[in-house]
Amino acid sequence: MLRITVTGTEETIVTVEGRLAGPWVDELERCWRDLVATRRAASIHVRLDGLTFADGPGKRLLRTMHLEGVTLEGSECMTHAIVEEIAGAAPHETPRKEDPR
Repeated sequence: MLRITVTGTEETIVTVEGRLAGPWVDELERCWRDLVATRRAASIHVRLDGLTFADGPGKRLLRTMHLEGVTLEGSECMTHAIVEEIAGAAPHETPRKEDPR
């Protein structure tokens, strides 16, 4: 089961609670596509603290959303790790080289 709550107008908050897996991935994608059809992706913040599980396709969707400008937020241990995994693996970010000194 997944619960998606959308609030706000200028800055849109999407709260995701439950399991992001199976058909619920498609549901979140439909919701997200509807939102970006009417507002900038950068104005959308997705709060994941209520997320209890994300399967591979769910994580890929969150990554796609992030790469297209959505801000992912998670302060709980698991959700923070998911956000770091997704945002930290962005292709435009390159690892810093160690200083040879």
